[in-house]
Amino acid sequence: MSSSPSGERAARRTVSLVTLGCARNEVDSEELAARLEAAGWELTDGADGEEASVVVVNTCGFIQAAKQESIDELLSAASTGAKVAAVGCLAERYGSELAEALPEAQILSFDDYGDIGARLDSVLAGERRAAHTPGDRRRMLPISPASRPAAPGARPPGHGTPPDLAPGAAPAGGFGGREASSPQAGTAGGFGGREASSPQAGTASGPRVLRRRLSGGLVAPLKIASGCDRRCSFCAIPSFRGAFVSRPAPDILAEAGWLAADGVRELVLVSENSTSYGKDLGNLRLLEEVLPALTRVPGIERVRVSYLQPAEVRPGLIEVMTSTPGVAPYFDLSFQHASGSVLRAMRRFGDGERFGALLDQIRQSCPEAGARSNFIVGFPGETAADLADLERFLTSARLDAIGIFGYSDEDGTEAAALPGKVSPEEVSRRVEELAALADELMAQRAAERIGETVDVLIEEALGDGRYEGRAAHQAPEVDGTTTVYAPGGISAQDHLVRARVTVAEGADLVADVVVPAISGGAISGGPP
Repeated sequence: MSSSPSGERAARRTVSLVTLGCARNEVDSEELAARLEAAGWELTDGADGEEASVVVVNTCGFIQAAKQESIDELLSAASTGAKVAAVGCLAERYGSELAEALPEAQILSFDDYGDIGARLDSVLAGERRAAHTPGDRRRMLPISPASRPAAPGARPPGHGTPPDLAPGAAPAGGFGGREASSPQAGTAGGFGGREASSPQAGTASGPRVLRRRLSGGLVAPLKIASGCDRRCSFCAIPSFRGAFVSRPAPDILAEAGWLAADGVRELVLVSENSTSYGKDLGNLRLLEEVLPALTRVPGIERVRVSYLQPAEVRPGLIEVMTSTPGVAPYFDLSFQHASGSVLRAMRRFGDGERFGALLDQIRQSCPEAGARSNFIVGFPGETAADLADLERFLTSARLDAIGIFGYSDEDGTEAAALPGKVSPEEVSRRVEELAALADELMAQRAAERIGETVDVLIEEALGDGRYEGRAAHQAPEVDGTTTVYAPGGISAQDHLVRARVTVAEGADLVADVVVPAISGGAISGGPP
């Protein structure tokens, strides 16, 4: 088939989804996939020479590099001869402005997701819809979090339950091919190598799951909330993602069961701010209640939480995360800096001393707990003394993973108008310097784990008795990995194994298997 659209190709309702950006976007894409499939669209990934008639690019609009990647992907898709639609954060953030600059693509809003099948029908027919005019989505919902659940528009993208379906009902085309709590089959080929399975399912009487997995594997993100009520001076996300909205716990548990039935063994809970979960549902401790419930979902062996705000980490949450079997003692803490003056300019909480005390509190509960954070350097007004504060904190914090990012102005943010701008050249120099320090410190922290016993989720067989996976302190894609040596082999059904760390290679670990299988926090393969 040629790369230019033939009449046959243009007539077929085939669609390819390209996802850029974070795990939250991944969940949104899988909701779009389910909606499109229910609307009669055929999903294709371009394998076997199959070319989609429409390419949907789920864009990222967070920082300049992500914006450029999104634009490049849209142009690349258009060059194949397919019709192109842009969704996601870049499309929502810039709307009509992006449409004018990029006539190759139809720009769609989050508000188009509910009728995405019809929107793509228009795209396929060559109709050009006027793109939305961007607005501050925080104004769409009440200021009071408690008033949001009943408000119109309180179902943001990726919240996975069709609002127009009563529990137990299934639309034509089938939402509900399997019970969410049904027994899980092992992955064909083992260790996450299975193809993505059937579309959405749900329990017979509970909430329906509006999601179709676009990739296989043992790990999947699970969105627990959308939006953010914080007002960090450098961040534009709340303006286009909207106010904070939690998903009801039954919806989350139903989706967890559906993911488990699809072969998932580790859930990564994602949101813009997981520590706020439940505040709009009248229960600030709801995350502490949901985490143990998720570990009891048949088939789920590990639950990991991401995007924790240090100012909102409560002692009760620390206790649950460090003492509940099946919950990874892993703290993805959004520190951003360690200088109190820089953090005040960022409109954020804390300083190096307070952050150090929080880490001490976590490690008192669980000495082997993992911790990671990201930091921005070159923020307007950042001085040599501020950098020294950050370096001292990083040196003492013993973080497992450290991300260093250079500041850049973002449209519509308070920080873009602040005085004391640091030149791009100096920002780059600071990033290079701090990144080198971070690499050294992560390697030191990994070396501290030599001799430690870790539980590793095995994701790939490397051959010669070697397997690759991740320990509890290693999140997918952003942190290191652990190579496990098991001369006697590991069954494809034994997803979680216990191993003793013998070598550190940068942030990565090498370990010898101690117990071949762990289930529900209980050792099932014999004594260590």
